[in-house]
Amino acid sequence: MKFTKPASINPIDQLKVVGKPLDRIDGPLKVTGTAPYAYEQHAAAPNAVYGYVIGASIPKGRIKGIDSTAANRAPGVLTIVTHESAGKLGKGNFNTAHLLAGPDVQHYHQAVALVVAETFEQARAAAALVRVDYEAAPGAFDLKAAMARARPVKSGDRDEDRTGDFEGAYANAPVKLDATYTTPDHTHAMMEPFASIASWQGDQLTVWISNQMIAWTRTDLATTLGIPKDKVRLISPYIGGGFGGKLFLRSETVLAALAARFVKRPVKVTLQRPLIANNTTHRPATIQRIRIGASREGRITAIAHESWSGDLEGGGPETAVAQTRLLYAGANRLTRMMLATLDLPEGNAMRAPGEAPGLMALEVAIDELAEKLRMDPVTFRVLNDTTVDPEQRGRKFSQRRLVECLRQGARKFGWDQRAAQPGTRRDGRWLVGMGVASAFRNNIVMTSGARVRLEQGGTVTVETDMTDIGTGSYTIIAQTAAEMLGLPVERVTVRLGDSSFPVSSGSGGQWGANSATAGVYAACVKLREQIARQAGLDPVAAEFADGQVHVGAKKVALSDVAAPGAITAEDAIEFGDLGKKFQQSTFGAHFVEVGVDLATAEVRVRRMLAVCAAGRILNPKTARSQLIGAMTMGVGGALMEHLVVDKRLGFFVNHDLAGYEVPVHADIPHQEVVFLDENDPMSSPMKAKGVGELGLCGVGAAVANAIHNATGIRVRDYPLTLDKLIAQMPAAY
Repeated sequence: MKFTKPASINPIDQLKVVGKPLDRIDGPLKVTGTAPYAYEQHAAAPNAVYGYVIGASIPKGRIKGIDSTAANRAPGVLTIVTHESAGKLGKGNFNTAHLLAGPDVQHYHQAVALVVAETFEQARAAAALVRVDYEAAPGAFDLKAAMARARPVKSGDRDEDRTGDFEGAYANAPVKLDATYTTPDHTHAMMEPFASIASWQGDQLTVWISNQMIAWTRTDLATTLGIPKDKVRLISPYIGGGFGGKLFLRSETVLAALAARFVKRPVKVTLQRPLIANNTTHRPATIQRIRIGASREGRITAIAHESWSGDLEGGGPETAVAQTRLLYAGANRLTRMMLATLDLPEGNAMRAPGEAPGLMALEVAIDELAEKLRMDPVTFRVLNDTTVDPEQRGRKFSQRRLVECLRQGARKFGWDQRAAQPGTRRDGRWLVGMGVASAFRNNIVMTSGARVRLEQGGTVTVETDMTDIGTGSYTIIAQTAAEMLGLPVERVTVRLGDSSFPVSSGSGGQWGANSATAGVYAACVKLREQIARQAGLDPVAAEFADGQVHVGAKKVALSDVAAPGAITAEDAIEFGDLGKKFQQSTFGAHFVEVGVDLATAEVRVRRMLAVCAAGRILNPKTARSQLIGAMTMGVGGALMEHLVVDKRLGFFVNHDLAGYEVPVHADIPHQEVVFLDENDPMSSPMKAKGVGELGLCGVGAAVANAIHNATGIRVRDYPLTLDKLIAQMPAAY
């Protein structure tokens, strides 16, 4: 099905099942521990053995030799995989570094070997006996020191994006801001580590894997191993969190596949937690300079956002300027990204790449300029709203309700009680402040397919390689099929995460829910036509309800239609150029109240509210769960998350959950979420958009702005830990 025109009225608009806050249908499996994750596929891959990954102990250089003599003699050891035994390996499109080092080492903890043994403990013990001789080379590990060598990231054939005359307008602006902000490296810190079980049957490879994008990873695994893609099957029914880190093929999968071929048994490999931060991908650190000029009445006349980030040679930037190109009005604009080559582990997507760190800077800068203008921060944002793409003024937004999000949020949060003068509101030993930030994330759609089958008993099975990373894919896909075929959701079975199923959008970039359900919609449209014809009814006039298909007074039960045999339809949604004609984005407003201890500068978040406009909400319960999880992650980014770089030795020091701090229950107060009632017919037949990453975008800035309102202290370097506040805290009495 091609989606080239705005969606008209269709069966989804009945909202008998879609749009209802149903419990996750995979919930009982999760809470009873019976949902089999990648490392737990014991029945599917019996007689498995265990692999233990050895990571490089230098950040850059060469492997001079690997002595595995003692390890090979250790109890239970079956094989040791190295670059020498693996032979020539390719590199997938989505990998910057090679997934097995040798002889060159590109970053710290790059995999250099896999020890395989009968038990995990035997593999771990033998790994300690492997001796790797390195020749280290000097490397670059400091983003600030590398700024002078950074190169511009091309935008088309340009080194930057410009509209109007930024320099002239900024020079003439009566009110100006010129500030620099930094965000540190972040790691995904998902609950389930990277894990795979690989098994060969002849030349056919099957991998049970924790992965968000089955089709991407299948292609890259085949490329890496140098085998045809049709010889690879990936299965990923349940995933314990990914946040973008599991979008791509990683080393444990390649090593498991190589080892399984050697030992002729299934091999289980999970990346041990201390390896994950350095071995896999992370969100790169940024240095961001923002300049804004405004009239004395508060209208932005000039805005520039420049960002520096680093990655390995051949990698890409953190696109931190993306939202600034679209969020606020202003005739004269400049955005630029600079990329430095660093010898740190690979940078890549982490939840809301670009907008998450970009808004941590932009939305603080907006508050700072509002303060210079002596304007309320909400009023300043509303004043500078736009209904068109500021860089292409003839291009409108499909939907843009940022102002409504801000105003409704302000009323609900009690914004009128915010102290206009920072540092003046107290609650006992606590200084109390409120902060706000706009939320923005582009709506992305991707081709997505599905297969839908009406079974002989009148039930429906949906098959697609879409994944569920804990976000509710099983449930909203079931709701979509149930709505389209007039069935209760209990009569729909959803099968996900298998590369033998039609290729979907996968889970990432908040494109998954909208795209994958649109693919199921397309397949259901085709199945409806087949069912109607089988029942002797006009497919155009046929309606589906209560387990029946009917035209007028003639009704036929779906179970009767399928009695001779199951009926199967397969299709995919293919999106046209509506995204080019109309800017499709999601919007929101985050409000945060904090308390800052007068004596210690400890920060406690007291209240949080998110108001979001993100198209049709397919399931308010699962969507709310995504939002509050994202808001929690935003608190982490604001107050504690920080991969600390050892700039001498080139690695992330705090590479486990003991040293890399994330929020826990005690850190998070009551969180409220409000969804505006919105349909976006430009987006898809579902009229939905994404929401899972919108909940993160802007939260860090809202926390930072609340801290400034509480204390009068402006910190521009994240995270806002107490050591950056305490020296400037006002007197306690």
